Amino acid sequence: MAVYTEVSFDEASTFLASLKLGTLQSMEGCSGGIENTNYFVTTDQAAYVLTLFERLTAEQLPFYLRLMKHLAVHGIPVPDPAANRDGDVLHSLGGKPAAVVNRLRGKSQLAPSAAHCAAVGDMLARMHLAGRNFEMQQPNLRGLPWWNETVPVVLPFLAPEQSALLQSELAYQNHVATLSTYGALPRGPIHADLFRDNVMFAVPTAPDQAPELTGFFDFYFAGVDTWLFDIAVCLNDWCVDLASGTADAERTDAFLDAYGQVRPLQAQERTLLPAMARAGALRFWLSRLWDFHLPREASMLQAHDPTHFERVLRQRIHQPLVLS
Repeated sequence: MAVYTEVSFDEASTFLASLKLGTLQSMEGCSGGIENTNYFVTTDQAAYVLTLFERLTAEQLPFYLRLMKHLAVHGIPVPDPAANRDGDVLHSLGGKPAAVVNRLRGKSQLAPSAAHCAAVGDMLARMHLAGRNFEMQQPNLRGLPWWNETVPVVLPFLAPEQSALLQSELAYQNHVATLSTYGALPRGPIHADLFRDNVMFAVPTAPDQAPELTGFFDFYFAGVDTWLFDIAVCLNDWCVDLASGTADAERTDAFLDAYGQVRPLQAQERTLLPAMARAGALRFWLSRLWDFHLPREASMLQAHDPTHFERVLRQRIHQPLVLS
């Protein structure tokens, strides 16, 4: 989250009142993340997140917002977009497309245990199954076509060894996409960005309390893609050592076991998990390179370190993720 478009207190107050969300009491710009303008807002009714979309268009946004609404209706703990009196969940503020969702309780767990990873794996599988009958279609906009377009843009900023790795991995992923096993992977709506900071857990009241997952949020990279890619993205964040990028076996097993209890992986998913783990690392190395070297202006922008996912990718190549 960042602040690209400044919204005054009075503007936000009028906007929230138009949605019958109460009288604005406080608002605060959100730091962290890099795609949209976000404010935490509190009214006399509840706490919300106000988002102004900086890159996504009004034509693209209904997919994300309606997906969140669909998942919420089907019992998945996600932010529920507020509708106006006509039932619209996409609005306009400051000349930008905008939305308001309820703010989830709890906080993100940035140092997850195996139990946290199991909770995420379980809920991700439930989310995938809940999305099966979601009728809207939109591709993962940060998928393979975007990788092919973006690699030439970032190559001039890289050292020769990095450039060789990036081009080699892109060629490998283009090859994987031609395989019949890849074409047979089950697909549906995916989150595509379910990192540690996009999941909330209740604040524990006792040291031995089991983690209570209270929600998934930030669905603005979601799209229709393979469920396996969603799994891989999670494994590359929740189940790795952040300093080295190496996989943590206990957390990996906990995540995959919990996911498989809800939706067992198919044979082709088990075969291609190593390749998709590499794909997930490539996607985020590439997007972080792009954001780091070609940044946009924002009053609270915090760019992520691209080298982290370079390390993860190298680890996934040299130590493939193989299911037991």
